This record gives sequence, structure tokens and C-alpha cells, in this order.
Amino acid sequence: MRVIVINTGTEILLGDVLNTHLAFIAREIFHFGLRIDEQRAIPDGDAIESTLADVSSRAEIVFVTGGLGPTSDDITRELVAGYLQLPLLEDAIVRETIRSRLAARRIPTTKRIWRQALVPAGADVLANENGTAPGLYLPANVNPAVPSPHLFLLPGPPRELQPMFRNFVAPFLYRITAESKKDAMRAFRIANMGESIIEKKIGDLVLAIPEIELGYCARPGEVEVRVIGSAVAVAQAEEIIREKLDNAIFSASDETLAAVLVRLLSEREQTLALAESCTGGFLADQVTNVPGASKVFVAGYVTYSNEEKIRTLGVSRESIEKFGAVSEHVATEMAEGLRIRTGATHGIATTGIAGPSGGSEEKPVGTVFVGLSSENQPTRWEKFFFPSDRETFKQLVAQRAFDLLRRRVM
Repeated sequence: MRVIVINTGTEILLGDVLNTHLAFIAREIFHFGLRIDEQRAIPDGDAIESTLADVSSRAEIVFVTGGLGPTSDDITRELVAGYLQLPLLEDAIVRETIRSRLAARRIPTTKRIWRQALVPAGADVLANENGTAPGLYLPANVNPAVPSPHLFLLPGPPRELQPMFRNFVAPFLYRITAESKKDAMRAFRIANMGESIIEKKIGDLVLAIPEIELGYCARPGEVEVRVIGSAVAVAQAEEIIREKLDNAIFSASDETLAAVLVRLLSEREQTLALAESCTGGFLADQVTNVPGASKVFVAGYVTYSNEEKIRTLGVSRESIEKFGAVSEHVATEMAEGLRIRTGATHGIATTGIAGPSGGSEEKPVGTVFVGLSSENQPTRWEKFFFPSDRETFKQLVAQRAFDLLRRRVM
């Protein structure tokens, strides 16, 4: 079945808002044997009507995001109803749901709010448990006089769209695709190994499997390897990938490396503390984004200056003066001082030169040292070189640091 996504919103086309809907919908519909064939991003206004007229004849399913709210530029439901020649009728249940939600939050109502209770004749309401604008599902050819695909109208905010999709859109997709062939898919996330190296290890072997699709997606500090095909073919590919990449694979799900680390530490009842200089708290941010991090994360320090490294972590002034703040000696002392002061099982420290200035011939911009101190194990350090922009630099350092500890606790 051919699937098209239409994302409405002038803010998307102006670059003010990142369009995350495409990736989310693509992942969710794969389970139903569907893939997105085409995507359109259009401005607010009547472009939705001409776009629907253009794509309807070559799609079986169309998802439209945005334009269901109460403001003057939210006119998706009106334009879709007009295109399909369907009357808009007020739904009493939706109106009461909106009234109750606003009353509970002591938000005053306006006349425009009630537009969200209008439903095209023949549409099913998709409840919005995180906002006031419900979604709508219009079955294929809901008006026999106007040929049309299955239409899903969804709210723009991701925190509203995503739970609505999983809870209320998915059951409709299950029925629509009941007779469709469904491929299997597996994705493997590999830490700190380049695409070309991964391809050399597995590419020819995996592609020798009949009717297998192999893809790679590179991100800072990791590569996702994806295989799609029949269940038998995917199982054969997985066996090859796991044999050749072994413990470089940190996840076969959506888990981030930080999430994997938190899980491993939690299972072992171990704790973690962080001391960051060049990464400025980025590692702590990644760890605390993981639910359950409080079970393992003891403390995080951003010791950006030399004096703070000395005062907070007990780094010796002599080491800084003799070897420099960016050195294996200081990284080691940071990690050890951190672990001793916090009582954590493991301490990770980062010190480096993010740039664009501050480098030297001996220590160019991009140089970084990571220290790792663990209870009852020798302290170790690693030197890396990541000449890049500051944000990417921090991401690369975080991946290396987390993977050092992951491999230690495995």
C-alpha cells in the first residue's frame, strides 16, 4: 500500500520547528508492512486542499499533521471536509472533553476553542489525551462521490501526536493492513566504528542472503545497521552481524548508549559519577535523560577551570603545571578524585580542547583525554582526537567515555 505524509505548518518551512513526524510515523507504520513513499511539507492555509487533490489518486493511506488547533491558521479539518464534500458536525462528546480539560486547568475558553469539536460526517474521532484538538480518521471513499484514500488527520505537537498514533491510529492500521505482507526488520547500534569498516566486515556476507535489504545510518560516535526482509533472511543476517561485530553492538533496540549504560549499572547495583571539563555537563545531561538514572547517578561536576579541578577534585597543581590540564595525568587524577569524593563505583572524567581556538602543535584542537576510575580496578585513560564543531565534539567524547565504561562492566 502506498503511503504519503503531508506535514502542514509554515513554521516547518521557515526552519523554526524541526519536523520529527516523518521519522516517527515511518518507524511506527513499518510494523504494519508499510513504508512512506512520499512526503510533502506545505504552509498553513489552503495548500492542503490542492495537495490532497494531487496525491489522493496515487496513495492508499495519507497522514496529515498539524492544523487542528483553535487558531485562525488551523484550518486542516475545514479544508479536508470541503475537499471531500462532507458537512462538519459538532461532536458533543468532544466538546465536553475539551470543556472538562480546560476547566480542570482553569483555562478560560474562547469562541474559537469549540472549532476543535467539529467533525466531518463519517469520520472517527481519535482521542487526544494530551491536548484539546482530537485527531480524525476518514475511511477510504468516505464520500462515494469523491474518491479518497484512508485519511488520518493528526495534531502538530509531537507530545500529542505520538501517543495518539500508538493508542488510536495503530488499531485502524491493523485492520487496514490485515491482508498485507509484512517484512521483518532488525536494527543494530554499533559504537565508535566507522561505516566503511562495518561494511567491510558484514556487507558482502549479508547481501549474499537472497532478498535482504541492508542499510547504514551514521551518527556521531555510532552507526545503525538495518536489515529488512523475510523473517528467515533477517535471522540469517542477524547471525552474521552479531558474529562479526560482537560486543561493538551496544543495542538492538532504540536504546541510546547512555540508556544501555544506566541499565547495565542498575542491574549490577553499581553507581556512576562524572567530572567534565571540555564536555561542559553533556555527559551528565545524557545520563539524566534516561528514566531510572537516579538509581545509578551519584553526582556530576563541571570543573572547567584549573582552580576548580584542584579545589573540587583534588587534582594536584603540580600535574597541571607540568603536564597541562589536557593530559592523561590530569584526566586520571580527575577520575580518581571524583570517585573517592563521591563514593561512586565508577568515575568518568573528560578534559580536552573543543576549539576552535586553544590548540597547539603538541595538542591540537580536538584533543581529549578520558579518565576512568573504578572500584577495585586499575584506573585507565584514553586519548582521542575529534577535530569538529563543539557540539559534535561533545557527542563524540560522550560516546567514547560511555563505551569505555560499558565494556568494563559487561
